[in-house]
Amino acid sequence: MRILIASPEVAPFAKTGGLADVAGALPKALAALGHDVRVVMPLYRCVDPDQYHLLPVMRELDVFLADRRFRGQVFRTQFPNSTVPVYFVQCPALFDRAGLYGEGGADYPDNPLRFAFASLAAIWMLKGLDWSPDVIQANDWQMALIPTYLRKWPILFSDPFYSNIAVLFTIHNLAYQGLADPAILPEIGIDWGLFNPDGLEFFDKVNLLKAGILFSDHISTVSPRYAKEIQTEEHGCGLHGVLRTRGSRLTGILNGIDDTVWNPATDPLIPENYSEADLSGKAVCKATLQMANGLPQRPDTPLIGMISRLAEQKGFDLIAQVLEALLERDVQMVLLGTGDPEIEALLRAAAEKHPKKLAAHFAFDERTAHEIEAGADIFLMPSRYEPCGLNQLYSMRYGTIPVVHATGGLADSVTDSTKETLAAGTASGFCFTEYTAEGLRGALDRALAMFTGEQPVWRALVSSAMKRDHSWATSAKAYERLFQKMTKSS
Repeated sequence: MRILIASPEVAPFAKTGGLADVAGALPKALAALGHDVRVVMPLYRCVDPDQYHLLPVMRELDVFLADRRFRGQVFRTQFPNSTVPVYFVQCPALFDRAGLYGEGGADYPDNPLRFAFASLAAIWMLKGLDWSPDVIQANDWQMALIPTYLRKWPILFSDPFYSNIAVLFTIHNLAYQGLADPAILPEIGIDWGLFNPDGLEFFDKVNLLKAGILFSDHISTVSPRYAKEIQTEEHGCGLHGVLRTRGSRLTGILNGIDDTVWNPATDPLIPENYSEADLSGKAVCKATLQMANGLPQRPDTPLIGMISRLAEQKGFDLIAQVLEALLERDVQMVLLGTGDPEIEALLRAAAEKHPKKLAAHFAFDERTAHEIEAGADIFLMPSRYEPCGLNQLYSMRYGTIPVVHATGGLADSVTDSTKETLAAGTASGFCFTEYTAEGLRGALDRALAMFTGEQPVWRALVSSAMKRDHSWATSAKAYERLFQKMTKSS
C-alpha cells in the first residue's frame, strides 16, 4: 500500500509537541510492515538542510491561491537510520520564520494561508513525483484542507490521478481548530458556498479542522477513549454534533512510542542504561538528576518528574492547589516545560521558596526530558483532558510510575494500582477519576505511601509497568487495518 503522511511537524526535523513524535515514528512502523510510506511537511527555518542532507527534487512548484502565485520548491531526505523518504515543501515567504506557528505566544496571523499552501503543495507535489498514494493521512487543522481541496476542487476530483485517493484526517487535539475570519476563504481558494453551518462556518468563523472532519473519508483520533469523549458536549469543543454525525467513520487508535528513541536499555541521553531485569542504572540516573538540579542525593526520597506544556489543560490549576502542601512533605520534584507566563511565575516562586525540593526548567530540552524520565520515581500528568499523551507511555517504559487523571489516552494506557490489579500484575500507575484537587491529592498519597512504605510492592509495580508493550508496531497494525478498510470501501 502507498501511504502519504502529511504533518505540520515531524521529529526530529521540527517539533513543538507530541504530533511531531507521532509523525516521526508511525511512518517507520508502517514501512516495517512492508508499505511504501512517505512523509511531507513544510520547510521551516529551523530545519538545517546540511545536517539532514536535503536534496532538491522539484526546483519549481507553483501554487496558485486566488490571484496570487506562491513559488516553492520540494526537497527530499530520509529519516535518520531509515530509508523512509521525507519531503519538504519550501516557500520562504511563508515558512522562513523564527517559529513554526507563531512567536512570543501569538500565532502568525497568516497561518491559514501558510497551511493552505502546505496542503496544496503536498497535493501538487505528488503529480510532479508521479507517485499517487492509496491513502493520505492529513494531521490536525494545519493539513485539514487536503481533503477539502481533493473533494471540492473540480480540477482535482475530476483528475484520475487524484480521484481514487482515500483521506484519513487525524485529530491530535480537538481544542486547536484553525479558526479564521471568513475573509480568508477567497485567499485560500475555498468557495463561499462552503461557508454555512453544514460546511466550514463555526460561530461566524471559518473552522479549518471542521473541514477535515467533513470532507475526509475517515477520521481518527489518538486514543479510543478520546474518540468517544469528543462526541460529548464536555469534550467536543463545539464540534461534538458534527463528530456524532460522522461517528460511524470515527476511530480511536492509541499512539505508540518509538522504542529506538525511548528505551532505557539503549538510550544515549541518560547517564546509565538499565532494564526491567537490572534497575541499578536507574538509581544512578536518579542520583545524577538530583545532583544536576541541586537536590539532595537521597535515594529514599521520592522524586516526582513532570514534562509538560504550561497550560491549564495539563492540570496546573489542580497542581496550584496541592503544590505547597506537597512540597512540605519529604519529596523532590523536577519540572520541564514552557507556556503560560502565569503558570511559570507560580512554579518559579515555588522553586525559589523550596530550592532543595523543586527544580523547574522553563525551556524544552530533549536530553533533560530523557534524564527526567529515567531519573524520576513518579511522573505527574493530571491533565484535564488528554487526547493520548506520550509521556505516560515513556514513563512506564522507563519504570517511572505515572500519576494521571483518567481521561482520554491516559485512561486507555494506565491501569490503576488496586489490590486486584497488583495481584494480577497488570497495574502500571495511579489514576484519579474526578478532576479535583482532592482526586489528585488522593492519587499522589497512594503513590507516595507505596514508594515509602511498600518497596517490594513498588518494585513489582515498576516491573509490571516496564513490561507493557506500547511500541508503534502494535499501533501501526491498527492503522494498517484502517487503511485497508478505507481503500476497499473507497
